[in-house]
Amino acid sequence: MSQKRSPWLQLVLILAVLAFVGFSMIPLLGSVFRGDQPTTEASPAATPTISAQEQEKLEAEAIGYESVVQREPNNTTALRGLVESRLRLGDIKGVISPLEQLSKLSPEQTDYVILLAQAKQQVGDREGAAQAYRDVLALEQGNMNALQGLVSLLVQQGRPEAAIGELQKKLKTAASINEFQPGTIDTVGVQMLLGQVYASQQRYTEALTVYDEAIKSNQQAWRPVLAKALILKQQGKTAQAEPLFTKAIDLAPAQHKDQIKQLASSSESAEPNNSPNGETTEVPAPIPTVSDE
Repeated sequence: MSQKRSPWLQLVLILAVLAFVGFSMIPLLGSVFRGDQPTTEASPAATPTISAQEQEKLEAEAIGYESVVQREPNNTTALRGLVESRLRLGDIKGVISPLEQLSKLSPEQTDYVILLAQAKQQVGDREGAAQAYRDVLALEQGNMNALQGLVSLLVQQGRPEAAIGELQKKLKTAASINEFQPGTIDTVGVQMLLGQVYASQQRYTEALTVYDEAIKSNQQAWRPVLAKALILKQQGKTAQAEPLFTKAIDLAPAQHKDQIKQLASSSESAEPNNSPNGETTEVPAPIPTVSDE
Protein backbone atom coordinates (compact mmCIF):
# COMPACT_ATOMS: atom_id res chain seq x y z
CA MET A 1 0.00 0.00 0.00
CA SER A 2 1.22 3.51 -0.74
CA GLN A 3 1.93 5.70 2.24
CA LYS A 4 1.08 9.38 2.52
CA ARG A 5 4.15 11.55 2.85
CA SER A 6 4.34 14.41 5.29
CA PRO A 7 5.15 17.90 3.96
CA TRP A 8 8.52 17.67 5.72
CA LEU A 9 9.44 14.42 4.00
CA GLN A 10 8.39 15.79 0.62
CA LEU A 11 10.74 18.74 1.22
CA VAL A 12 13.61 16.48 2.25
CA LEU A 13 13.14 14.29 -0.81
CA ILE A 14 13.40 17.42 -2.96
CA LEU A 15 16.53 18.48 -1.12
CA ALA A 16 17.95 14.99 -1.59
CA VAL A 17 17.57 15.33 -5.33
CA LEU A 18 19.75 18.46 -5.17
CA ALA A 19 22.31 16.68 -3.02
CA PHE A 20 22.42 13.38 -4.88
CA VAL A 21 21.80 14.56 -8.46
CA GLY A 22 24.05 12.84 -10.96
CA PHE A 23 25.47 10.18 -8.67
CA SER A 24 23.31 7.26 -9.68
CA MET A 25 22.30 5.74 -12.95
CA ILE A 26 18.67 6.25 -12.01
CA PRO A 27 18.36 8.93 -9.29
CA LEU A 28 15.71 8.45 -6.64
CA LEU A 29 13.45 11.16 -7.98
CA GLY A 30 15.26 11.88 -11.24
CA SER A 31 13.64 12.74 -14.53
CA VAL A 32 14.50 12.19 -18.15
CA PHE A 33 13.70 15.83 -18.74
CA ARG A 34 16.55 17.02 -16.54
CA GLY A 35 18.93 15.52 -19.09
CA ASP A 36 20.67 12.99 -16.82
CA GLN A 37 22.69 10.35 -18.62
CA PRO A 38 23.07 6.79 -17.29
CA THR A 39 26.49 6.16 -15.80
CA THR A 40 28.17 3.26 -14.11
CA GLU A 41 30.27 5.44 -11.82
CA ALA A 42 29.40 7.77 -8.98
CA SER A 43 30.14 11.45 -9.30
CA PRO A 44 30.56 13.94 -6.46
CA ALA A 45 27.44 15.31 -4.83
CA ALA A 46 26.22 18.62 -6.13
CA THR A 47 26.27 21.01 -3.19
CA PRO A 48 23.25 23.31 -3.27
CA THR A 49 24.24 26.91 -4.00
CA ILE A 50 23.69 29.04 -0.90
CA SER A 51 24.96 32.40 0.26
CA ALA A 52 27.54 32.76 3.01
CA GLN A 53 24.86 34.21 5.27
CA GLU A 54 22.51 31.29 4.59
CA GLN A 55 25.32 28.80 5.15
CA GLU A 56 26.13 30.38 8.51
CA LYS A 57 22.47 30.21 9.49
CA LEU A 58 22.15 26.55 8.44
CA GLU A 59 25.33 25.60 10.28
CA ALA A 60 23.96 27.21 13.43
CA GLU A 61 20.67 25.36 12.99
CA ALA A 62 22.48 22.07 12.52
CA ILE A 63 24.51 22.64 15.70
CA GLY A 64 21.31 23.45 17.58
CA TYR A 65 19.50 20.34 16.35
CA GLU A 66 22.55 18.21 17.08
CA SER A 67 22.69 19.40 20.68
CA VAL A 68 19.01 18.51 21.12
CA VAL A 69 19.57 15.05 19.62
CA GLN A 70 22.48 14.44 21.99
CA ARG A 71 20.16 15.11 24.93
CA GLU A 72 17.07 13.50 23.38
CA PRO A 73 18.14 10.84 20.84
CA ASN A 74 14.52 9.92 20.10
CA ASN A 75 13.38 13.47 19.36
CA THR A 76 12.08 13.03 15.81
CA THR A 77 11.56 16.76 15.29
CA ALA A 78 15.20 17.49 16.05
CA LEU A 79 16.37 14.52 13.97
CA ARG A 80 14.37 15.67 10.98
CA GLY A 81 15.60 19.23 11.40
CA LEU A 82 19.17 17.96 11.50
CA VAL A 83 18.67 15.96 8.29
CA GLU A 84 17.09 18.93 6.53
CA SER A 85 19.76 21.44 7.54
CA ARG A 86 22.62 19.11 6.63
CA LEU A 87 21.04 18.30 3.27
CA ARG A 88 20.75 22.01 2.57
CA LEU A 89 24.45 22.31 3.36
CA GLY A 90 25.25 19.39 1.04
CA ASP A 91 26.63 17.39 3.99
CA ILE A 92 25.80 13.86 2.82
CA LYS A 93 27.90 12.05 5.41
CA GLY A 94 26.25 14.10 8.14
CA VAL A 95 22.72 12.86 7.35
CA ILE A 96 23.56 9.17 7.82
CA SER A 97 23.42 9.04 11.61
CA PRO A 98 20.11 10.93 12.03
CA LEU A 99 18.54 8.94 9.18
CA GLU A 100 19.59 5.69 10.84
CA GLN A 101 17.91 6.83 14.04
CA LEU A 102 14.76 7.96 12.22
CA SER A 103 14.61 4.60 10.45
CA LYS A 104 14.75 2.78 13.79
CA LEU A 105 12.09 5.02 15.32
CA SER A 106 9.75 4.82 12.28
CA PRO A 107 10.46 1.52 10.47
CA GLU A 108 7.19 1.82 8.56
CA GLN A 109 8.42 5.03 6.89
CA THR A 110 10.55 3.42 4.18
CA ASP A 111 11.50 6.74 2.58
CA TYR A 112 13.87 7.28 5.51
CA VAL A 113 15.61 4.01 4.63
CA ILE A 114 15.82 4.89 0.94
CA LEU A 115 17.38 8.26 1.73
CA LEU A 116 19.77 6.47 4.07
CA ALA A 117 20.68 4.00 1.33
CA GLN A 118 21.40 6.80 -1.14
CA ALA A 119 23.54 8.62 1.40
CA LYS A 120 25.54 5.46 2.11
CA GLN A 121 25.92 4.83 -1.60
CA GLN A 122 27.17 8.37 -2.10
CA VAL A 123 29.87 8.09 0.57
CA GLY A 124 31.04 4.71 -0.70
CA ASP A 125 29.32 2.32 1.72
CA ARG A 126 27.85 0.20 -1.06
CA GLU A 127 27.32 -2.86 1.11
CA GLY A 128 25.31 -0.81 3.59
CA ALA A 129 23.36 0.82 0.77
CA ALA A 130 22.50 -2.53 -0.81
CA GLN A 131 21.30 -3.91 2.51
CA ALA A 132 19.11 -0.84 3.08
CA TYR A 133 17.52 -1.15 -0.36
CA ARG A 134 16.88 -4.86 0.22
CA ASP A 135 15.37 -4.14 3.63
CA VAL A 136 12.82 -1.86 1.98
CA LEU A 137 12.04 -4.41 -0.73
CA ALA A 138 11.53 -7.08 1.92
CA LEU A 139 8.83 -4.90 3.46
CA GLU A 140 7.40 -3.48 0.22
CA GLN A 141 7.96 -5.76 -2.77
CA GLY A 142 6.77 -3.11 -5.20
CA ASN A 143 8.77 -0.15 -3.90
CA MET A 144 10.16 1.24 -7.14
CA ASN A 145 12.46 3.77 -5.49
CA ALA A 146 14.24 0.98 -3.62
CA LEU A 147 14.40 -1.19 -6.74
CA GLN A 148 15.80 1.71 -8.78
CA GLY A 149 18.40 2.35 -6.10
CA LEU A 150 19.47 -1.29 -5.94
CA VAL A 151 19.72 -1.56 -9.73
CA SER A 152 21.73 1.66 -9.87
CA LEU A 153 24.09 0.37 -7.21
CA LEU A 154 24.67 -2.94 -8.98
CA VAL A 155 25.44 -1.18 -12.27
CA GLN A 156 27.83 1.18 -10.47
CA GLN A 157 29.61 -1.87 -9.10
CA GLY A 158 30.10 -3.18 -12.61
CA ARG A 159 27.51 -5.91 -12.07
CA PRO A 160 24.93 -5.32 -14.82
CA GLU A 161 24.06 -9.01 -15.02
CA ALA A 162 23.14 -8.97 -11.33
CA ALA A 163 20.94 -5.92 -11.95
CA ILE A 164 19.28 -7.63 -14.91
CA GLY A 165 18.73 -10.73 -12.79
CA GLU A 166 17.03 -8.72 -10.04
CA LEU A 167 14.66 -7.14 -12.54
CA GLN A 168 13.90 -10.37 -14.39
CA LYS A 169 13.13 -12.06 -11.07
CA LYS A 170 10.79 -9.21 -10.17
CA LEU A 171 8.98 -9.53 -13.50
CA LYS A 172 8.57 -13.30 -13.08
CA THR A 173 6.83 -12.86 -9.74
CA ALA A 174 4.85 -9.72 -10.62
CA ALA A 175 1.81 -11.50 -12.08
CA SER A 176 1.23 -13.75 -9.06
CA ILE A 177 1.88 -10.94 -6.59
CA ASN A 178 -0.46 -8.54 -8.41
CA GLU A 179 -3.12 -11.23 -8.61
CA PHE A 180 -3.03 -11.58 -4.84
CA GLN A 181 -2.72 -7.84 -4.20
CA PRO A 182 -3.49 -5.80 -7.35
CA GLY A 183 -1.14 -2.92 -8.13
CA THR A 184 1.67 -4.07 -5.86
CA ILE A 185 4.25 -4.31 -8.67
CA ASP A 186 4.45 -1.67 -11.41
CA THR A 187 5.25 -4.11 -14.20
CA VAL A 188 5.83 -1.42 -16.81
CA GLY A 189 8.09 0.45 -14.40
CA VAL A 190 10.20 -2.68 -13.89
CA GLN A 191 10.36 -3.21 -17.64
CA MET A 192 11.52 0.38 -18.07
CA LEU A 193 14.34 -0.20 -15.58
CA LEU A 194 15.34 -3.41 -17.37
CA GLY A 195 15.36 -1.63 -20.71
CA GLN A 196 17.56 1.13 -19.28
CA VAL A 197 20.08 -1.37 -17.97
CA TYR A 198 20.22 -3.11 -21.35
CA ALA A 199 20.64 0.25 -23.08
CA SER A 200 23.40 1.30 -20.68
CA GLN A 201 25.26 -1.85 -21.74
CA GLN A 202 24.62 -1.13 -25.45
CA ARG A 203 22.38 -4.19 -25.68
CA TYR A 204 19.84 -2.31 -27.78
CA THR A 205 18.09 -5.30 -29.34
CA GLU A 206 17.22 -6.64 -25.88
CA ALA A 207 16.18 -3.17 -24.72
CA LEU A 208 13.84 -2.77 -27.67
CA THR A 209 12.35 -6.21 -27.00
CA VAL A 210 11.58 -5.23 -23.41
CA TYR A 211 10.01 -1.94 -24.52
CA ASP A 212 7.87 -3.78 -27.09
CA GLU A 213 6.64 -6.11 -24.35
CA ALA A 214 5.78 -3.14 -22.16
CA ILE A 215 3.91 -1.44 -25.01
CA LYS A 216 1.97 -4.62 -25.73
CA SER A 217 1.02 -5.09 -22.08
CA ASN A 218 -0.21 -1.51 -21.62
CA GLN A 219 -1.42 0.35 -24.69
CA GLN A 220 -1.69 3.62 -22.73
CA ALA A 221 1.86 3.62 -21.35
CA TRP A 222 3.91 6.40 -22.94
CA ARG A 223 7.26 5.71 -21.28
CA PRO A 224 8.18 2.58 -23.30
CA VAL A 225 7.02 4.27 -26.49
CA LEU A 226 9.34 7.19 -25.85
CA ALA A 227 12.19 4.88 -24.84
CA LYS A 228 11.88 2.90 -28.05
CA ALA A 229 11.75 6.09 -30.11
CA LEU A 230 14.95 7.40 -28.53
CA ILE A 231 16.89 4.23 -29.20
CA LEU A 232 15.71 4.04 -32.81
CA LYS A 233 16.51 7.71 -33.33
CA GLN A 234 20.03 7.33 -31.99
CA GLN A 235 20.51 4.32 -34.26
CA GLY A 236 19.68 6.58 -37.19
CA LYS A 237 16.30 4.92 -37.80
CA THR A 238 14.42 8.21 -37.95
CA ALA A 239 11.56 6.95 -40.11
CA GLN A 240 10.71 4.33 -37.48
CA ALA A 241 11.23 6.70 -34.56
CA GLU A 242 9.10 9.65 -35.72
CA PRO A 243 5.66 8.00 -35.38
CA LEU A 244 6.68 6.71 -31.95
CA PHE A 245 7.57 10.22 -30.79
CA THR A 246 4.17 11.36 -32.04
CA LYS A 247 2.44 8.52 -30.20
CA ALA A 248 4.36 9.28 -27.01
CA ILE A 249 3.28 12.92 -27.20
CA ASP A 250 -0.34 11.86 -27.66
CA LEU A 251 -0.25 9.46 -24.71
CA ALA A 252 1.81 11.49 -22.26
CA PRO A 253 0.29 13.78 -19.61
CA ALA A 254 0.17 17.44 -20.57
CA GLN A 255 3.12 18.38 -18.35
CA HIS A 256 5.44 16.11 -20.36
CA LYS A 257 4.37 16.82 -23.93
CA ASP A 258 6.65 19.80 -24.56
CA GLN A 259 9.67 18.01 -23.16
CA ILE A 260 9.06 14.99 -25.38
CA LYS A 261 8.90 17.32 -28.36
CA GLN A 262 12.25 18.75 -27.33
CA LEU A 263 13.72 15.27 -27.06
CA ALA A 264 12.44 14.40 -30.51
CA SER A 265 13.81 17.57 -32.13
CA SER A 266 17.16 17.48 -30.32
CA SER A 267 17.65 13.89 -31.39
CA GLU A 268 17.33 14.90 -35.03
CA SER A 269 20.67 16.71 -34.99
CA ALA A 270 22.54 13.93 -33.19
CA GLU A 271 24.74 11.78 -35.38
CA PRO A 272 24.79 8.21 -34.11
CA ASN A 273 28.23 6.75 -33.42
CA ASN A 274 27.96 3.33 -34.96
CA SER A 275 29.96 0.38 -33.73
CA PRO A 276 31.33 -2.32 -36.07
CA ASN A 277 28.15 -4.34 -35.67
CA GLY A 278 26.09 -1.42 -36.94
CA GLU A 279 24.68 -0.36 -33.58
CA THR A 280 25.12 3.08 -32.06
CA THR A 281 27.45 3.30 -29.08
CA GLU A 282 25.56 6.23 -27.57
CA VAL A 283 23.28 5.58 -24.65
CA PRO A 284 19.75 6.96 -24.96
CA ALA A 285 18.58 9.47 -22.40
CA PRO A 286 16.96 7.96 -19.28
CA ILE A 287 13.19 7.54 -19.33
CA PRO A 288 10.86 8.11 -16.36
CA THR A 289 10.50 4.73 -14.67
CA VAL A 290 8.10 5.28 -11.80
CA SER A 291 4.87 6.71 -13.12
CA ASP A 292 3.02 7.39 -16.34
CA GLU A 293 1.46 10.45 -14.75
